[in-house]
Amino acid sequence: MHHRPATWPLVALFTAGYAAPYLLPTVVGRLDAHLPLSPAQAGLTGTVLLLGSAAAGFVLAPRIPRHGPRRLARLGLLLAVAGYGTAAATAVLPLVVAGAVLGGFGSGTATAVAASGMAGRPDPHRASALGLLSVSATAGALYLTLPRLGGGHGLPFLALALVAAAAWPATGRLVHAPAAAPQLTAARLPRPRAGLALSLGLMLWSPAQNALWGVSGRIGAEQAGLSEVALGTVFAAALGAGLLGVTAASALGPRLGRAVPIGAGTVLIAGCVLLASSARGPGSFAAGEILWNALYPVVLSYAIGLAAALDPRGRWAVLAGAASSLGVACGPLAGSLLAEAAGFPGAGLALAAVLLAVAAPMTTVAARTGRWPLRGAVPHPAPSRNWGSAPDPAPQSPEGLDCARPGLERPGRGRGGVLSGT
Repeated sequence: MHHRPATWPLVALFTAGYAAPYLLPTVVGRLDAHLPLSPAQAGLTGTVLLLGSAAAGFVLAPRIPRHGPRRLARLGLLLAVAGYGTAAATAVLPLVVAGAVLGGFGSGTATAVAASGMAGRPDPHRASALGLLSVSATAGALYLTLPRLGGGHGLPFLALALVAAAAWPATGRLVHAPAAAPQLTAARLPRPRAGLALSLGLMLWSPAQNALWGVSGRIGAEQAGLSEVALGTVFAAALGAGLLGVTAASALGPRLGRAVPIGAGTVLIAGCVLLASSARGPGSFAAGEILWNALYPVVLSYAIGLAAALDPRGRWAVLAGAASSLGVACGPLAGSLLAEAAGFPGAGLALAAVLLAVAAPMTTVAARTGRWPLRGAVPHPAPSRNWGSAPDPAPQSPEGLDCARPGLERPGRGRGGVLSGT
């Protein structure tokens, strides 16, 4: 009798890992406001946090089957709690930065385990959609709550530590040591050119998004004239729109393919970036942020789902998510430097140009991947992929590889980010 693995442990891990990129504006804004840091230095701190997250994805992608998801997930959550807790508890800059890096590595570890597990699900697009819904709802609730709990740089870090701690019970539902780990780690990555092109595209796509996201708080406060409470409300509404977008993407599934959501969605996002960055009042700022955040997780879900289709074992999903996280990591600093050099509208124009430049190659990969047939598809993932509960045997292809059918997922997903990331 086959026991279908539970999805909620992977969703919980994804939420814990991806919360940091979602809370980036308030993290950077509070570092700038409450510590002796310039805007660029605060952005750099956000960058090193996300670099830690990206590093975890690159380091762990080939090692998850060997060490087992439960062990790595618990290690990641412990590092996240310890790192973010340290950053929250002190105002000593070296300790804040060290805690942010350690916490970021822990977040990236949790994201890598979740992304790889989601890629092995019978319906990875649904699993990753649930992950994005969860992290968007969590971040939206925090954006509504944190401004009402007082000032200080430590509150967002404390929130990240608590989210990681809350995900700990989910690790008990992950298999300790997957079977056939040596075969999984030894197998070559399929479709290397497409996977590399997608990863490089996400490495540029993500910083273009997150450079503006990292300075959105400053745009709203300095250029659009919003208070911190009003900003939190706008960001919460934007993340709520993201929930609707993810729900729509989950309902549509593969009906539109991958090329249309990725290509057309990226072009529309570029327009939203221009609108938000040039906003001179609350209405246009809110419209740009809400529309942008409604589209962003939709495109991200199909991009990471595309990575899952390249390798149903999840290795391209983890690597593409890590590449995305690496791009996300460059976002805060890039956004701060662009804003200082060209102003917010000029920064938005540059970022929109980058998005339009990467839309074509990512769409091309998506279109070609949609024509690739599945080989040896089976109704359930092979044992090493059943990370939500006890594994069951499943048929294998002649090469000895499990061929769970690749569906759509997301960031870290099929993510996501990553990646990432961010």
